[in-house]
Amino acid sequence: MTDTPSQSSTAAPPPAPQRPSARFMRSHPAHAIALGFGSGLSPVAPGTAGTLWAWLAWLVLGLWLTPVQLGLLIAAATLVGWWACTVTADHLRTLDPGNIVWDEVVAFWLVLWLVMPTGFWGQLVAFALFRFFDAVKPGPVRWADNAFHGFGWRGGFGILLDDFVAAFCTLLVIAMWRAW
Repeated sequence: MTDTPSQSSTAAPPPAPQRPSARFMRSHPAHAIALGFGSGLSPVAPGTAGTLWAWLAWLVLGLWLTPVQLGLLIAAATLVGWWACTVTADHLRTLDPGNIVWDEVVAFWLVLWLVMPTGFWGQLVAFALFRFFDAVKPGPVRWADNAFHGFGWRGGFGILLDDFVAAFCTLLVIAMWRAW
């Protein structure tokens, strides 16, 4: 008698992680959001591409929305992003895929919301600091990156958390510089 899959004593290996593509992005609304509407598909530095997309989107949104509306957008984008990052990471079968950039988007929006109004150079400094803290992951950012690994809602929260900590570190440096 041969074993059927339901009777087998050895579990099948989990499927290999999937690499996102434009087709994958279009297959589910959560994918489009989590992949930053395509910016996360960049073959080089998707986190930087996502942050650049966030900066451009912020400048456009700022033409039509008040600061209060932008704050509400950040809150809503965080909640929607938690769902989108959770679903997309599960579908990609990867804990924290580098192609998921919605975490960079909402965290950088928070930075811009709190440093505005500022000119191009102030925004560029905010961008450079945020990318530094997100990429290098010093101290508290590294802790946040490791604190909530896993799949499901906990993992989706973890994807967002380290970027919010990087945003906090960015804002702290800017506040210290302004106070000095």
